[in-house]
Amino acid sequence: MSTAAPSPKELQTYALRVLEVEAQAIRDLAPRIGEDFARACQLCLDCHGRVVVTGMGKSGHIAGKLAATLASTGTPAFFVHPGEASHGDLGMITAKDLVLALSNSGETGEIITILPLLKRLAVPLITMTGDMDSTLGKAADVALDTGVQEEACPLNLAPTASTTATLAMGDALAVALLESRGFTREDFALSHPGGSLGRRLLLHVGDLMQTGEQLPQVHEDAPLSDGLMEMTRKNLGMTAVVNGSGQVAGIFTDGDLRRALDGKLDLQSTPMREVMTEGCRTARPEELAAEALLALEQNKITALLVVDAEQQLVGALHVHDLLRAGVV
Repeated sequence: MSTAAPSPKELQTYALRVLEVEAQAIRDLAPRIGEDFARACQLCLDCHGRVVVTGMGKSGHIAGKLAATLASTGTPAFFVHPGEASHGDLGMITAKDLVLALSNSGETGEIITILPLLKRLAVPLITMTGDMDSTLGKAADVALDTGVQEEACPLNLAPTASTTATLAMGDALAVALLESRGFTREDFALSHPGGSLGRRLLLHVGDLMQTGEQLPQVHEDAPLSDGLMEMTRKNLGMTAVVNGSGQVAGIFTDGDLRRALDGKLDLQSTPMREVMTEGCRTARPEELAAEALLALEQNKITALLVVDAEQQLVGALHVHDLLRAGVV
C-alpha cells in the first residue's frame, strides 16, 4: 500500500525519537554499574590469556567491535563466531582465556550450545544480556544487565537501543580496564602505528631529518655568497652555519638574507658569522617529531637544526618533512 512521502519535519521527528530512546537506554545503564561490573573487570584483569568475545547477528557485530576496542586498549581480545565455534573454532579458546558473550535475549542457540564445552574448559564467562533470568544470564559467572525499555525501532523489533546499550556497556568495561592497567597514550600508539596518534608518538626527529648531501651547511668564515648558494641548492629556505669543529654557530634564513640585502652588504666579502642568527632553536634526534612540530609552531619558524649532545650538526628538520610523515 503506497503512502505519502514524509515531510522534512516528520523525518526530523523520527530521528529525534530514535536519539532520545537510545539516549535513555544508555542513561538506564548508570544504576547498574555496581559490584557485578567490578567483578567483571576483575575477572578480565585476572585473565592470563585473552578475552574471547562472541555474539550472533547484530550482537555479533557489537561483539566484534568490542573485541577490537579491548585489544587496542591493553586487553588482548578477539572475536569468535558462536556458530563456527561448534564446528572447530572452539579450539581457539584455551583454559587461560575468558569468554564474554553478548545476547539480548540470553537464549541465543549457538551460544547455549557451546556452554557445556566452556564449562568443561573452566573458563570464566561474562555475559551482557537483556534478560538476567535467561539461560545465559544464569550460566554466567557475572551477568551484566543491558536490557532496554524499548527499541528505537517503532515496531519494537529491530535491535537498535539494545545494541547501543550493549556497545556502551562494552566501552565502559574496556575503559575501566584501560584505567586499571595504567594504559598510556604511548601504549595506544604502539598498537596503532599507522594512525595519526601513532605517528605523533612513535616518530622521532632522527627518523625524519635531512642528513648527508641534503643537509645545508656552510662555515662561519664563508662569504655570504656561499650561504646564498647553499640555500638555493638544498631548497630548505635556510642553511646551518658551523664553526671549525662542526658545531652549530647559527642559522641563516630567508629573513637574514633580506636583511643583508637591505643593508647592501657585499656578497663576496661579508662573512656568514656577521649575518647569521645566533642562539637558534635546535632539536635532538631522539626528540619526538610532535615536540619538534610544537617548537616550530611556537617560534613561528619552518625549520630546525638538529644537533647531538656536543652541539655537532647532525641534521635539519623542515615542516615539509613533518607533513610528508603525517605528523602535522
